[in-house]
Amino acid sequence: MTECSAAVWQGAALAGLFFWIVSSSYLNVTRRLRSFLQPWVIHHVESGTSIILQIQSYRHGILDAFFSGLSCIVSVPFYTAFIPLVFWSGHSKLARQLILLIAFSDYVGNCVKDVVSAPRPASPPVRRLTATKDEEDNALEYGLPSSHTLNTVCFSGYIVHYILTHSQIQGQYACVLGVVFASLLVAFIGLGRIYLGMHSLIDVIGGLFMGLGILAFWLHIDEYLDSFMTSGQNVTSFCIALSILLLFAYPTPELPTPSFEYHTAFNGAALGIVAGVQQTYHQFHHDSVPRVFSPELAITIPGFVGRMLVGIPTILIVKFCSKALAKWTLPVVSNTLGIPIKSTSYIPALKGSFQEKKSDKLKQAYLQKLLSQYQVFDIDTGIRFLQYVGLAWSVVDLVPTLFSYLSF
Repeated sequence: MTECSAAVWQGAALAGLFFWIVSSSYLNVTRRLRSFLQPWVIHHVESGTSIILQIQSYRHGILDAFFSGLSCIVSVPFYTAFIPLVFWSGHSKLARQLILLIAFSDYVGNCVKDVVSAPRPASPPVRRLTATKDEEDNALEYGLPSSHTLNTVCFSGYIVHYILTHSQIQGQYACVLGVVFASLLVAFIGLGRIYLGMHSLIDVIGGLFMGLGILAFWLHIDEYLDSFMTSGQNVTSFCIALSILLLFAYPTPELPTPSFEYHTAFNGAALGIVAGVQQTYHQFHHDSVPRVFSPELAITIPGFVGRMLVGIPTILIVKFCSKALAKWTLPVVSNTLGIPIKSTSYIPALKGSFQEKKSDKLKQAYLQKLLSQYQVFDIDTGIRFLQYVGLAWSVVDLVPTLFSYLSF
């Protein structure tokens, strides 16, 4: 009975999402929303230029370095390094909630970015400082909302909540200190995005309120979601279908930006985490696993360092191998199914539109007919997706298995 009810609500959820994809495409929902929201946002971006220039009048090399460094806290490289370490320290529940929360907040925030397609502050007159390659890529995205502000609210807010509810650090003073710390971090991140010329005030305010809304929503569902992830029915198959549909549900921006690439990476990472935890929960991720920062210090500091020295190279190797395997298999599968493909960067031979052969047109597959509205698929999306699925799976399955053999 439980399996039947799970299959019913999962099927209904997937069917509802599929219906939204078809209906929103038919009704041009993205363009209608953009025509309504974009002029209002652009007006506030332009009128907020004076505020940015006033903040930038306090320009100093120390502030440049401070805010540039602070921006790295919620960057993709930071998550790639931080989340595995939280898993390997024994705090699996916190780590899996963080990756799912950030994947969700990133999806919502980037959807809004590309629906509104509002520009960042004009540079010049605003000075835009991009100290890293990651920041250069961020500057190619649209402005509203500020992803750094949104993700910092969710990331820091959930960590404070987790510490106060799952550790011995409790009480009124601990709660106040946690909220103050998270608030200061969010304030500095938001101020830094304006100081660096990456966002206007409306972008930061939008990111702040969206982050608070997403965090409040997540705090109401996190326990149910964790229970489903660790002991639910059809978890992996449902999440595979959901991840694929979310790729198609993503709105088309006015001009191409890296936002969809970021969503694809987080989407793949979330799927890899869910699949890996579902398979190995009772071995490596249950509530009684040893923890490095617990009062008992079940995992010693040298042991944790050993885990990092083994784990980080392993996940990087898996990421490389996953990408290479996807680059080899996906074009073959796509051609077999008759799906026209191209590659923006990963496969030079497929750059540009895929040209169909006459024989392919004669034996056009049903799948191609079904998806013909998309014309040509960028194979890079699938490659990036599978690359991060492999990386995330190795974090929660392969690497813990190595730890068990090495007695770490």
